[in-house]
Amino acid sequence: MWPCTGRGQPYRAQTSPNSSVGAVHRAPGDFPSGQQRDVLTVEFTVLGISCLGLNGGPAFQPSEAFSFQVATEDQAETDRYWNAIVGNGGQESACGWCKDRWGVSWQITPIALTRAYTSPDRAAASRAFQAMMTMKKIDVAAIEAAVRGVG
Repeated sequence: MWPCTGRGQPYRAQTSPNSSVGAVHRAPGDFPSGQQRDVLTVEFTVLGISCLGLNGGPAFQPSEAFSFQVATEDQAETDRYWNAIVGNGGQESACGWCKDRWGVSWQITPIALTRAYTSPDRAAASRAFQAMMTMKKIDVAAIEAAVRGVG
């Protein structure tokens, strides 16, 4: 089952602006992995992106092949998203990735990280990249220090 079922709305506007749960459609009859009236599809918006979740049953689970990427302005915003996802039954992964309680992958990516590893100064980009490889949640100050060659 995909994340938004209309109950508990995990991605509230105060956490993720321009996010909401829209229509919840229920199955008009039994189907291979469910019964009549089970949630079949959910229309939802995450950070302004319109999505449709399909209840494919236990045979179709989310994977890292799909993720939401959130470009954050600073450490406070990075922490807010990370804590909302991981602290609500999710789990940490590596390099700014985490999964919410439904198994959907998220990349919480500070803009400072993207700037660092795309820098024309390839030595600084490499240092920032190597620092990122040691992190779960991205530490903006550590990335900036790596760019400067400190630490």
